[in-house]
Amino acid sequence: MKVVLDTNVFISAVFFGGILGKILRAWRDGDLHIVLSTEIVEEYIEVLQRLGKRYPPIETDVVIELLLAGTEVIAVSPLDKPASTDPDDDKFIACALASKAEVIISGDQHLLVMDGCLGIEITTPSGFIKKYMRE
Repeated sequence: MKVVLDTNVFISAVFFGGILGKILRAWRDGDLHIVLSTEIVEEYIEVLQRLGKRYPPIETDVVIELLLAGTEVIAVSPLDKPASTDPDDDKFIACALASKAEVIISGDQHLLVMDGCLGIEITTPSGFIKKYMRE
């Protein structure tokens, strides 16, 4: 299954694990295929490096290497017109559309209210785990 992870989901999974860590473990085990755009990767890296200074036990360079080696990074054109009320969220929608990802996993209310719009399922991490993963 192809999924797009909002930055908040990926970063929280890396730094804090828990229920979000289940999603990364499913990716590691080959049960999920994470698709990203260059713009999303750049945002991940920026946030990882910023938070890596506050939470030093995480080796952010290793996380970035694993991310780039284990995900599909695609070229994405911007949307013709804004889709979300938060323009920063449009990159996740554009990536999902371009890659034909089934789901965007997010905790962002601006994205969650768009569930089903443009044919994309947008769900919380716990909603995704309940619907698609064995607990």
